Amino acid sequence: MTIPTPIRVIIVDDQAMVRAGFAALLSAQSDIDVVGEAPDGRQGIEVSRSAHPDVVLMDVRMPEMDGLAAARELLDPPVGVVHRPKVLMLTTFDVDDYVYEALRAGASGFLLKDAPPADLISAVRVVAAGEALLAPSVTRRLIADFARQRPAPRKDPSLRLNGLTPRETEVLELIARGLSNQEIAGRLVLAEQTVKTHIGRVLAKLDLRDRAQAVIFAYESGLVSPGS
Repeated sequence: MTIPTPIRVIIVDDQAMVRAGFAALLSAQSDIDVVGEAPDGRQGIEVSRSAHPDVVLMDVRMPEMDGLAAARELLDPPVGVVHRPKVLMLTTFDVDDYVYEALRAGASGFLLKDAPPADLISAVRVVAAGEALLAPSVTRRLIADFARQRPAPRKDPSLRLNGLTPRETEVLELIARGLSNQEIAGRLVLAEQTVKTHIGRVLAKLDLRDRAQAVIFAYESGLVSPGS
């Protein structure tokens, strides 16, 4: 029997106690290896480039370079840098204004720093598996951020919607309204696996990384609007 390769994680946070606590918790899991840590975004980039983690736990507010700038550099690396980890932002509820921008930059989601230990472990596994950590409650906050910031729309994003089938468009709209896969299945009277298949096709057709980017695209394209 093949033993799965452990998930490689680095922790980037300016508080030593937070790094130590997260490292101890994650290292106790048989399927997770903590392969590095850093006290700021700049050093986090250096550690990531040398350790090649699968997941980077990235605090938002740090000296030298904040987590948003570091996430952008990791997710859109310069020519010649091949490794691109998943980035999970660490934040405090209703304090950080960077969640929306982090998701636009390609972060796979965010986790509250005071979340229960089990949530941290689950979040690392979810993100490592290629899923976005974007619960319906998080989606609603993302929508609120979008409504407040109203960023400039991307170039003709609505044209890309033409490649979707009516059902795929419907699924994308429900994702953007914060429904889970199970809720979408119930609303459309479909099997949950069928919903997952539709979501996969939506992401592929629109060249989107994950559910987080799908939500953002739906709003920027005008498919849905805040408050509608």
